[in-house]
Amino acid sequence: MRLADVVTSALGQIRANKLRSFFTLLGIIVSVAFLVAVIAIIQGMNAYVRENLASAIVGSNAFQVRRSPIQVGLIDDEMIRRYARRPKITPQDAAAVNEAIPDAEAVSLQSGWPTPQADIVWRDRTQGDVLIFGVTAPYQVVQDYRFTAGRPLSELDVREKRPVVIVGADVGDKLFEGVDPVGKEIRINGDQFTVVGVVAKKGRVLGQSFDGFVMLPITQFEAMYGRRATNTISVKMRQAKDVAPAMQRAEEAMRISHRLRPAEDDDFSVETADALIAFWKQLTSVLFAVIPAVVAIGVVVGGIVIMNIMLMAVTERTREIGIRKAVGATARDIKQQFLAESVALAATGGLIGVASGWLFALGIAAISPLPARVTAWSVALAIGLGAGVGVLFGVYPASRAAKLDPITALRAE
Repeated sequence: MRLADVVTSALGQIRANKLRSFFTLLGIIVSVAFLVAVIAIIQGMNAYVRENLASAIVGSNAFQVRRSPIQVGLIDDEMIRRYARRPKITPQDAAAVNEAIPDAEAVSLQSGWPTPQADIVWRDRTQGDVLIFGVTAPYQVVQDYRFTAGRPLSELDVREKRPVVIVGADVGDKLFEGVDPVGKEIRINGDQFTVVGVVAKKGRVLGQSFDGFVMLPITQFEAMYGRRATNTISVKMRQAKDVAPAMQRAEEAMRISHRLRPAEDDDFSVETADALIAFWKQLTSVLFAVIPAVVAIGVVVGGIVIMNIMLMAVTERTREIGIRKAVGATARDIKQQFLAESVALAATGGLIGVASGWLFALGIAAISPLPARVTAWSVALAIGLGAGVGVLFGVYPASRAAKLDPITALRAE
């Protein structure tokens, strides 16, 4: 029996029993759809964290020199005490790093944790709980800020401690609705400042806006709030390949600035956004460990249903099997026929599951900030899983059909 005839016969049986075939495949469809959708969301989130969250916090082609590392997750008391004993990052440290990396595109010093919040007042309008940052001028280059109005903060603003600010897009839109903010006087904790620039919208990451802020010259910031416990030096390189060598030079400059002996450990951290990415990958690895168990349960249930339906089909078509054997079909032909039907059923379920999972992932991406990226390997895995279930759970019914005695089969009603 030719392969084409086997496949045609199998598909014909599926078309002849559409409703039964659908309910037979429901378990596989749901399992495969879940697999594709979850992998699509996780893959999308991985790319999202890598491309948006990490660059939004640290900057692209950039690294930071910090008092404490970017620590995501649980931090024990001993770690907190150890980091608290470290010296603060100072303007002198920033100058040392700047001198050690003359080829850097920008080296900045910015206020760190704890980040203060304040109500911003303009005339009779107030916007509450706005994040307040203190920065040196190069920080705007590190973060790739573009300006929709006005100008960035300058070195002169920082040096002369001028009462000027730049505002994020959310503050510009909400506080100065319908009005150009540049040149307007605002009040922060009772002090008056002039808005000199508005930063273009950076967008939201996981529902968190990166546009609800006000930035002051760091000298003015420290006059209002004092020096932060975790001031941070940010260094932006022109190309990604330059980041690692620059980090080594920054480490050497910081050790000299802090007068550390060769045997002493660093009392600072030099980091890229890898900690954020590593933490996210750790979370997704847990999900990837759980997914196979959930999918396996659904697939096994679906496979058992397929096997039972195929056994029922063997019973229903006993006379047909007898006729086929009587006209020359071998046991191998009968086995191939029923195995092909089982595989065709399961593969069809896999294809429907892939389409359903794809649509579900796109729907999640459309109505939430969670992105989704359907990858070719997850589609291939899902289809292969469906076909594999057909083979695994179709062998027994096919073998039983092949072993039927043709005389007994012809007598069946």
